[in-house]
Amino acid sequence: MALPRFTFTGAHVVLTGAASGMGEQMAHQLAERGSHLVLVDRDGDRLAGVAAAISSAHPRTQVHTEVADLSDIEALAGLVERILAVAPKVALLVNNAGIAAGGRFTDLTADEYDTVLAINFRAPVTLTRLLLPSLQQTPGSHVVNVSSLFGLIAVPGQSAYAASKFALRGFSEVLRQELEPEGIGVSTIHPGGIRTRIAQTAMVAASATPEQARKGKESFEKLLTFPADKAATQILDAVHTRKARVLIGMSAVVPDLLARALPTRYTGIMARLTGRS
Repeated sequence: MALPRFTFTGAHVVLTGAASGMGEQMAHQLAERGSHLVLVDRDGDRLAGVAAAISSAHPRTQVHTEVADLSDIEALAGLVERILAVAPKVALLVNNAGIAAGGRFTDLTADEYDTVLAINFRAPVTLTRLLLPSLQQTPGSHVVNVSSLFGLIAVPGQSAYAASKFALRGFSEVLRQELEPEGIGVSTIHPGGIRTRIAQTAMVAASATPEQARKGKESFEKLLTFPADKAATQILDAVHTRKARVLIGMSAVVPDLLARALPTRYTGIMARLTGRS
């Protein structure tokens, strides 16, 4: 079933992870496209700065902010209540917020693992569930779930992150098939190395030394080269055309091709390409 193109003008958008990176860029571009915004992030100071900049550049845009820790799943019902009080008819939900966690499975505590799963998977599922009645009442609505390169391939040291992003990918693909007959689109986004703050905000296993944590974050940072504003444009263009799956950057495209062509051997090839033992 071909859905009509998404209309941004006048649409009310809920965007998580809006204080920096792709989320910040999407917020600005959504305002440029005429949407009204409900911006969610746990960093209140950065979020206030983003909202102020958008309001200054686009005085007619309605901008509402919510400071929230998405790892607190029980608090999401209250968050959605507040969202619906200012935007009762949500046209677009962008589940963009995420957190990385470096460390072998045996190095991560159960709490660290659960935090990654909560923010990256359980929160998007819960927000989708709670906002779905509003999306269903808004003709032509859409859901975006930002997965990852690590929702396509898995590498050592990323068991929690990969588990959460593979799960989000599976959820999104099922959701798209279930909601399409209702006229609701769903896009799954797989960014490669996007230049964001994810390396700076990444969790590191509690067992890691400060030196190990520093080196790990520096190595991660070097992989983040694709501009966040270009990634944001690709995501919103995909919403407009109702594209189901978006791979951003060659760092996502090439590993995806390898994983599909050589599903049991790509890990060895990726290790050689990256110099990983």
